[in-house]
Formats: sequence, C-alpha cells, structure tokens
Amino acid sequence: MTDSPASTPAVDDSGVPAVRRAPASPTLAAVGGSRLSDEGRAPVTDQAQVKATLHRYLQKHRAALVGKLDGLAERQARWPVTPTGTNVLGVVKHVASVQLLYFGSVFDRPFPDPPAWVTAEDGTDMYASLDETTADVIAFHDASAAHADATIEALDLDARGVVPWWPEDVREVTLHRILVHMAYETARHAGHADIVREMLDGLAGDGDGNLADRTADEWRDWRDHLADIAERAGLRTSGL
Repeated sequence: MTDSPASTPAVDDSGVPAVRRAPASPTLAAVGGSRLSDEGRAPVTDQAQVKATLHRYLQKHRAALVGKLDGLAERQARWPVTPTGTNVLGVVKHVASVQLLYFGSVFDRPFPDPPAWVTAEDGTDMYASLDETTADVIAFHDASAAHADATIEALDLDARGVVPWWPEDVREVTLHRILVHMAYETARHAGHADIVREMLDGLAGDGDGNLADRTADEWRDWRDHLADIAERAGLRTSGL
C-alpha cells in the first residue's frame, strides 16, 4: 500500500505540473545571498569573517536542500525523477553522509557510530530504504550538520586534514578548502533537489525573492514560448 500525496498537483496538457512559488519563510533558505554576510563592509577582512561567510553560505544551501522535502509524502520524496534515479530524499541523505565525512574523519573528529552505508560504495546513500522514513533522514541530516558545525566552530581556517578517498598527492587539505568544497557540493545538490521538486508538484524556488513573480498561467506561457524557440531553432539547424 502506498501513501497519497499531500495534494495532487495541477498539470497542463503535456503533464507538466503548474508552477507554485515557494512561500517566504523565517528559515535561512529564504534569505537572499546578498544578506548572508557582512564581509566587505569593514575596511579589513579577517579570518573569522571569511569563515563566517563560508559557514553561512553552507548553512543557507543546507536549509534550501532540506526545505525541498516540506509537504512531500513518503512516495513523492522517494520518487526517482531522472534516468539516473535522482530523488529528493536520496539527495538529502547523500549530502548528509558526505558532510559527515568531510567535517568528521577528515579532521580526526569522527561521528560516533555512523550508519554502515555512510562509507558504502553501492549507492545506498542515494535513496531511503523501506526501513527509513523521511523523518529519519532529516534527523540524520540534522545530526550531521550539528557535527559539521562543531568542527567548523572548533577549528581555524588553516587547520589541516586528510581526505583519504582523494588521490594521494592532493589528500592534504585545510578547513578553508573543505568549507569551500562542501558549500559548492551542497549548493549543487540543492539545485538538483530544486528541479526534482518542481517536476513532482510544481513547487519552485526557496522563497528568497529570486524567482520571477508569475502566475501558473504565465509560467505555462513562458514555457511554451521557450519550447517554440527550441522547435524553430531545430528546424533552422535542419535547414527547414
């Protein structure tokens, strides 16, 4: 028996869900990038400001990623949307496991009793099993984030670490390098989750004002306009 979606999304004639803007919220996900840091306002930028900026961007993208699970039923959260099986819950689980390693064992600060699948290479970090619920994955993500935050708070930017799964000649890293790496990694996967969520039920954006303010009908017209351009560009390339 499968659960029912929280709501059945409206779709157009091509089966594409009607676009719904994510509402503004008090979470960090809804804070625009220009508001994430005070760096640059003072005449001198020190290491503490740089670390705070990188940490804030990481936290912003974490919140955006986990926020893509809001309102999804268990079936929707797991549903593979792409040919490679990308699903929102699996992306959150994967990022949580990667974060755990980069801010844990890399700096000799291992997470206590991590699940076996954290270091497995069989893809089990990319989906939630039947024994796991959405709440379980979110709880694991939150624990991973708390462990990562403790490492970031405890260490200086030039603190040294070793990434044993990287090529041997580039394994030595600093906290600064890993903060940049994980902010990028998390943002990239948050983008994946954003697109997957939009295809599931039309929910788009993070509520931070960066999505155009259009109605569902206006978004449909916009998509039709782009599809028309694509079709005509294809005909031109074919010499028709």
